[in-house]
Amino acid sequence: MIARMTTEHDYAATARSAIEIVCSGDLSRMPDFYSPDFVDRVNDTTFRGYKGGEESVAFYRAIFQGLRMQAEEQIAEGNRVASRWVLTGTYHRRAVTLRGTTISHFADDGRIVEDHGHTDTIGLLRQLGVLRTLVLAAEILTRRVKLPQGALQRN
Repeated sequence: MIARMTTEHDYAATARSAIEIVCSGDLSRMPDFYSPDFVDRVNDTTFRGYKGGEESVAFYRAIFQGLRMQAEEQIAEGNRVASRWVLTGTYHRRAVTLRGTTISHFADDGRIVEDHGHTDTIGLLRQLGVLRTLVLAAEILTRRVKLPQGALQRN
C-alpha cells in the first residue's frame, strides 16, 4: 500500500498501514506513509521528521521483543483519522500489551504530517510489575535502553 495516490486518499488505510508496518519496525517504509516534516507527539514527548520517528520506534523495539502493533478501531473525518491500537511484545519473558490512541492529520499528498498519541502507561507498569519496572528504569539509567532525545524535551 503506497500512501500517495493520484485522486482520493484512503486515510484510514494509510493510518492502519503506518501503525502495522512502520510502527512494528519496517522503517524503510516510513516515506510511504509519513511526510518528511512529520511531527509525532506521544504523551508529553515530541519527535520530528523521519529521524524522530526512527528514534521512537527504536526505543519501543529495544524494550519489547517481538514487538507488533495493530490498529483495532478507526474513525475518519476529513483529513484526520483516530486510531485505537494495541502493541504486543515481551519484556524479560513477560508478555505485555500496551494500548493507545493516535489522531493522525494528513497532508494533501496523502501522507501523515502530524500524529497526537496517548498510551496507557499505567496499565503497562501494572503488567510489568514492580521488579520489571525497576529493571526497566535501571536499563534506562545505565543506557542499556536508550531514551529517545524527544523524551528529554518537554512540549
